[in-house]
Amino acid sequence: MTTLAARTIAALRAEHDGLVAFSSEQLTAPSGASDWTVAQVFSHLGSGAEIALAGLRSPTGPDFNQSVWDRWNALTPDAQAAGWLKSDDTLVSALEALTPEQRETMEINPGFLPQPVPLASIAGLRLNEVAHHSWDIRVATDPAAGLSPESATLLAEHLSGGLSFLLGFIAKPDLIAEPAVVDIAGTPYRIVIGDDSRLTTEPLPATATFTGSLEAALRLLAGRLGPSYTPADVTVTGNVTLDDLRAAFPGF
Repeated sequence: MTTLAARTIAALRAEHDGLVAFSSEQLTAPSGASDWTVAQVFSHLGSGAEIALAGLRSPTGPDFNQSVWDRWNALTPDAQAAGWLKSDDTLVSALEALTPEQRETMEINPGFLPQPVPLASIAGLRLNEVAHHSWDIRVATDPAAGLSPESATLLAEHLSGGLSFLLGFIAKPDLIAEPAVVDIAGTPYRIVIGDDSRLTTEPLPATATFTGSLEAALRLLAGRLGPSYTPADVTVTGNVTLDDLRAAFPGF
């Protein structure tokens, strides 16, 4: 059976290979990420890959991340896109080169957690960044773009498992009138919004229903289901509205 770490690394490779080349004009166009151009998203992904690779190899100093961001921010748009291609491929190749035993036994602290986490969770954190920011890039030329089904399936598994803490960082439950448990119709997942916001497979009584694809629900949680990018079949019924959910999950 293929492990979660192995499946996540394979998804990272697919995300990397799935981003097509962009012209210089397209690189300076707005992306799906608020206030960022396409090139700036490539820069964020490229610098993030460099930081992740450094953390994979050895602990880094307190000023390391900022020095990487400063260097990438100073690049031209074309250099940012070209740099992403090399930097991200280097990271994915390093993950692919790990032995099956290393993939299951390695633990790494990404720098913002109280203790190290398994490599599968580290790869999941990277996939969460890559899948959504790849969407930011692709939607610049394809307003109907969505997350890949493979990445969406894996992200839901991670967010309801080892990365369940992430929604606690992202959610703004105080921006809705009352707590909610939102069933994602047709899936085993529910979005819990309250003191302990999370994605779960627990059979909790639902107070609302999100009808739509799993990938759309995941983009909602990442603040990427604005009116311009919402499929026509998405509806929310119950004690919260779609606009309430957008407010509760402003994204990153």
